[in-house]
Amino acid sequence: MNIAFLLTPKSEVIYENIEATMRQVIERMEHHGYTAIPLIDKQGKYMGTLTEGDLLWKLKNTPNLNFKNTENVKVSEIPRRTRHKCVSINADVESIIRLATTQNFVPVVDDEGIFIGIIKRGDIINYCYNIISKEKSLI
Repeated sequence: MNIAFLLTPKSEVIYENIEATMRQVIERMEHHGYTAIPLIDKQGKYMGTLTEGDLLWKLKNTPNLNFKNTENVKVSEIPRRTRHKCVSINADVESIIRLATTQNFVPVVDDEGIFIGIIKRGDIINYCYNIISKEKSLI
């Protein structure tokens, strides 16, 4: 069974272009209350995930950088401390469970690497819970 039934489609996901500014992504994350956001390029390919920690480390390690001048820093210039892995839409559920232990969400791409959405950790947990509940009711 593939993972399509767990997918939150791109149209319902907050993401950012890799060429956006640090300030744009900070404001977008703040507005939506997110701690991490997928990044895509101009062609729509998944480029990685940017976290609050990445933003804080960039701010700490860049002399004279403050909130006001974050508009001069491109997201592509911000080092990412963790490489969040994505999966193909053809992956199976078991393959995303391991990723979900260390990622809040798992980005999903099509066969050409185009970002098509995410699978949220909460949705994976609910899926597993429902399976366990069904098994218990059969006993």
